[in-house]
Amino acid sequence: MGLDVSSHLHPVGSFDLADHPVPTGMEEIWRFTPLKRLRGLHDSAPFADGAVVLKSEAAPGVVVEHLAADAVVRGTSGLVPTDRVSARAWEAATGVTLVRVPAEAVVEATTVLRHVGTGADTAGAAHTVIVAEKFSKATVVLDFEGTAVLADNIEIVLEDGAELTVVSLQDWADDAVHHSTQHAKIGRDATLKHVSVSFGGDVVRHDATAEYDGPGGSVEMLGMYFADEGQHIEHRLFVDHTAPKTRSNVVYKGALQGEGAHAVWIGNVLIRKVAEGIETYEENRNLILTDGCQADSVPNLEIETGEIEGAGHASATGRFDDNQLFYLRSRGIEEAEARRLVVHGFFNDLIGKIGVESLEDKLRETVEAELAKNVLR
Repeated sequence: MGLDVSSHLHPVGSFDLADHPVPTGMEEIWRFTPLKRLRGLHDSAPFADGAVVLKSEAAPGVVVEHLAADAVVRGTSGLVPTDRVSARAWEAATGVTLVRVPAEAVVEATTVLRHVGTGADTAGAAHTVIVAEKFSKATVVLDFEGTAVLADNIEIVLEDGAELTVVSLQDWADDAVHHSTQHAKIGRDATLKHVSVSFGGDVVRHDATAEYDGPGGSVEMLGMYFADEGQHIEHRLFVDHTAPKTRSNVVYKGALQGEGAHAVWIGNVLIRKVAEGIETYEENRNLILTDGCQADSVPNLEIETGEIEGAGHASATGRFDDNQLFYLRSRGIEEAEARRLVVHGFFNDLIGKIGVESLEDKLRETVEAELAKNVLR
């Protein structure tokens, strides 16, 4: 029997794989995903160790541990699988990587968990838990590269008053498949900046959810993606306002180029009855650079109380702004250069919000490399 639904925006989870039948593509949460290209992650593909090698670079004061799969730290974020791939990854993971930021620690350096695909034929399953203890401040980057088929669950826990930035960077080789479920629990007066960046991979799907464990919590979810010929990049977000006086702000931007490039963005926000005095806004923008691309953008907002400070959403998909191009061309700038400037301008304000200088420089270089494939030819 399928899962129950507490909200039309999000199904109730279950650890029992029997509660997650093999999807057919007709289900709401799967209707955009090319199931045949998931390499069996949604069905019964075998999992094995060795698909990905993890290299950790812990910042001073941050503890990184590799624990057994039955470690009690699993599930502390409240993550319960709401789809079959997440449930299979939970069951198949042979260990858990714990990143812990001690209470009141202010960590200036960045902790990096680098996942390198080995090109193995079998799929890998992974589990990561990131805990920012009370009144701590830190940045954690999850970097994915190489060739792999990977399903992982990532839990993010912010205790009261913590400030945490988590960046998930998908810089895979063109043939990689990655399904990631990321769930955050945000404590009283805690602040999370969650950043998702997707460039590489054949199929990349990220499901990111956030809930609140007390009033005053805040989450900012930023995302950028660049889909090339044949690539499928999908982001599904769910912000569950479960406490009063909480805030959320979601901004995702993507560019698409090449035949068959497909980007999907689903933004869901639920404001529960108890969540009085909250503020929320979500926005998705897509820039189509060539013919043959498709961008699906679906913002959803469900409100169960009228006692809120503000709520809204925006979504737009379009080609180059003719006025911007005309302005630049009229000042003697060649068309290819004008297009390059427009795309960089489209992404730059978002890149500047990430707050990790070395990563911001890398992303600008990556955008330039992507443009060279089509736009600057």
